[in-house]
Amino acid sequence: MAVIIGTSGWQYRDWRGAFYPPKLPQRLWLEHFVEHFATVESNNAFYRLPELETFQKWRDRSPADFRWAVKASRFLTHMKRLREPEEPVARLMGRAEGLGAKLDTILLQLPPTLKADVELLRECLAQFPTGTRVAVEPRHDSWWTDEIRALLERYGAALCWADRDEQPVAPLWRTTGWGYLRFHHGYEGWGYRAETLQLWAERVVSTYGDADVLVYFNNDPGCNAVIDAVRFADCVRRAGGTPTRVPTADQATGLAWSAV
Repeated sequence: MAVIIGTSGWQYRDWRGAFYPPKLPQRLWLEHFVEHFATVESNNAFYRLPELETFQKWRDRSPADFRWAVKASRFLTHMKRLREPEEPVARLMGRAEGLGAKLDTILLQLPPTLKADVELLRECLAQFPTGTRVAVEPRHDSWWTDEIRALLERYGAALCWADRDEQPVAPLWRTTGWGYLRFHHGYEGWGYRAETLQLWAERVVSTYGDADVLVYFNNDPGCNAVIDAVRFADCVRRAGGTPTRVPTADQATGLAWSAV
């Protein structure tokens, strides 16, 4: 298996001098990011869906082994609340296809006020082209039913595992042949405790021992996402898994740039 580790986005100003060298122009941050990570989750697509040309440029600026996850537009998930999904999904895929073979997964993060609706989710999942990997992150407890689990399994969609306050916020179902995990923030502040990261590494390896798992750190303030990604890779190794590339500890904390 491979545990593919990245962050939710890469354009954070407070990462300058920590992860990004102080004098590196922001226009080159993506090149720096893809050198040190093998995947990223495009969070900004949720707020404003990029044009096709932007996705094509991202494709061309990332190496052949790089994987992109794209968070679906809030127009689909939060404004339409999955209703009438045909046009929003077609628009999303028509632009994200600019990533070509580097497009790995579409993330559907649902509003916390959206209660379980099997038909709504079924109709939405049915709009995605065959072979599209979709991860679903519900945020209302009404979704945790056998019917929802069976629906995800039927469409080959992954239930997105998620951590908030160092606790799982979803059941740890495996609904398809690959996994997706998001870290939102730790219990005290944004960073995670070592024991929590180790526990998650053991869960991932034991559940997905024969499959790939995409893991994204969304706790970006203070560069915690990068720091915890580095620490999590070590936890995965201790659990018997194989993580993809991450920065060294010095590169994650800015020590390597002190002389720049």
